[in-house]
Amino acid sequence: QVQLVESGGGLVQPGGSLRLSCAASGSIFSFVAMGWYRQAPGKERELVAAITSGGTTDYADSVKGRFTISRDNAKNTVYLQMNSLKPEDTAVYYCNADGGYGTTYWGKGTLVTVSS
Repeated sequence: QVQLVESGGGLVQPGGSLRLSCAASGSIFSFVAMGWYRQAPGKERELVAAITSGGTTDYADSVKGRFTISRDNAKNTVYLQMNSLKPEDTAVYYCNADGGYGTTYWGKGTLVTVSS
């Protein structure tokens, strides 16, 4: 059973930066894709960014140009670099892994709060 553990969340002022990490218990090389989702209070969970095994990336329009997703297969870790953070980025951020064949894994989430 694959486990995903997020870290790096916290409180940051508007305009600041954070880097989230998602460490997998096993190799991420075989995953079809990995991604970051977020869920703000009272809202549905939404895709923030994703990266395929081949390195292709995709971003929500709301974070394009501000967030960057990357992966380090040697460390079995996926990162989300978040710059120019806005209050509307406040949410619990979840790591997701698509194992293919309908298999999906989720982390427990890390809270990001953007506030002055």
